[in-house]
Amino acid sequence: MSGFESALPESPLSDHDVGIIDGGKGHVFISSLDRDEPIVTRKELWSYYLYYNGDNGVGPLGYTQTLFQALATAAGYDPVVGPGSSCLADTASGQCVLPWAGGTKSVASVVLVANGVSFAVMTAIFTTVGSAADYGTFGRWLLFAVTVICWAAQYACMALTSPSRWQLAMGLYIVGFVSYGATLVFYAAAFPRLARNTPHSRQLREKYEKGEIPPEEYEIEESLEKNRISNISTMHSNVGYVFTYVLNLSLLLPLMNNPKVDNYVLVLCNSYWVILGIWWFIFQEPRPGPPLPKGERYITIGWKQIWAAMKTYKHLPYTFVYLIGFFLLADGLNTTGTLVSICQNDKFSFSFLQNTYLGLSQAITSTISTLGFWYIQKYWKISTKKMFVVTNVVTIMIPLWGMIGIWTDKLGFHNVWEFWAYNVVFGLFQAPYYAFSQTMMAELSPPGFDNMFFGLFGLSNRASSMIGPNVIQAIIDKTGNNWQGFPFLFALCTGASIVIWFGVDVTKGRRDAVKWAASVRSHRD
Repeated sequence: MSGFESALPESPLSDHDVGIIDGGKGHVFISSLDRDEPIVTRKELWSYYLYYNGDNGVGPLGYTQTLFQALATAAGYDPVVGPGSSCLADTASGQCVLPWAGGTKSVASVVLVANGVSFAVMTAIFTTVGSAADYGTFGRWLLFAVTVICWAAQYACMALTSPSRWQLAMGLYIVGFVSYGATLVFYAAAFPRLARNTPHSRQLREKYEKGEIPPEEYEIEESLEKNRISNISTMHSNVGYVFTYVLNLSLLLPLMNNPKVDNYVLVLCNSYWVILGIWWFIFQEPRPGPPLPKGERYITIGWKQIWAAMKTYKHLPYTFVYLIGFFLLADGLNTTGTLVSICQNDKFSFSFLQNTYLGLSQAITSTISTLGFWYIQKYWKISTKKMFVVTNVVTIMIPLWGMIGIWTDKLGFHNVWEFWAYNVVFGLFQAPYYAFSQTMMAELSPPGFDNMFFGLFGLSNRASSMIGPNVIQAIIDKTGNNWQGFPFLFALCTGASIVIWFGVDVTKGRRDAVKWAASVRSHRD
């Protein structure tokens, strides 16, 4: 056994899970994958969907940033007038700074720094314990732990009631953002194994093994089954988005003059997630991975596996080209979203009520688009990559539109209607982006190594964005203009999309991944 093979996790494929290779056409499949694992029940699948319904990001991703930015702005001063002035005065210049490391830093830059720190911490989490989740039941408990931490951070936001606590707000925002990002990654890591064990997937595999369907049909139908679960789970997240915002109006409207209404809203958001999310931990069927190899530790094996996984790039070229492209694309999109949110919060004076209305427009269109994209894909049997490319075009257009705001105040995220348009367009095209990007990763991941490669995917999706915020905050600090960050983001999104469009062959990548997983198993035997 080579040193490379010993660093890889023991594949959870059983002895009879053998790679079937159709040498004539090059089609590769895993026969009877996870045959000994429980078939997914309706109760389990619904609990999986409901978790994502609650884990919709309204609290940790939306409201918490707004509250943090509002407290920081109230605590800051106008650098044109000097210390002691208010950034919220009618005569304020529009700039706002806070004392920072012996000097000052703009509020927008402080928010971006918080994002950069968050993504750096996520990097440490995903690289250290991400792929360790492939062993035993560690992945199940890891998701439970980060979920509870996020719940605790959201409830702690009840303490954020005065501008003097903006530093505490920053800390809770980072903890909530990090744990929320981790929940998304470790929740998504359960998706490939879940999709392989649905009754429909099992039936497809049996038909293929009996020769009742050709390899091409099996590949298409299996991919559509993965997309079905991915799109339905994304739809549930968007439905949760809508329900949460509607529930929040029950507090925001009657209590709009209550100084603690924003804190109450965060508690309500979090409670919605707790009520819906707990069932996944109750009804999830046991599908443990192999035991941790003798002499290894959960805290160190992740780094070894990542190094081992990185050395598989020659065997899995399309998987790694996708990870690199998505690393850049996620950085561009995530940072663009943060920058637009900063501009939006300034425009609407940090109003939870206005942000709720805007969020509702995004949530409703997200739900419609997820179902619409899934129907179009299913009806015309369009590949996952082609659907993903459509969403990429809009990803590029968002920072391009923001660039216009550098040269004029009439367009480029300076007007109320533009933020309404942004939320509608984002909902229509970027909600499917998340579903298709996840399915792309599932198709390019070697079966049995889901947490390892979804850990790398999480690194690309979340941790990559420690670069963009730091670059953008440096640009804003130098120019004093939030809109100067958009050109860099436009170039980043465009370059990343080109890499994915022309550098990733999903069909070949899927076959490479299955063949590689089977070869690792054969070496073990």
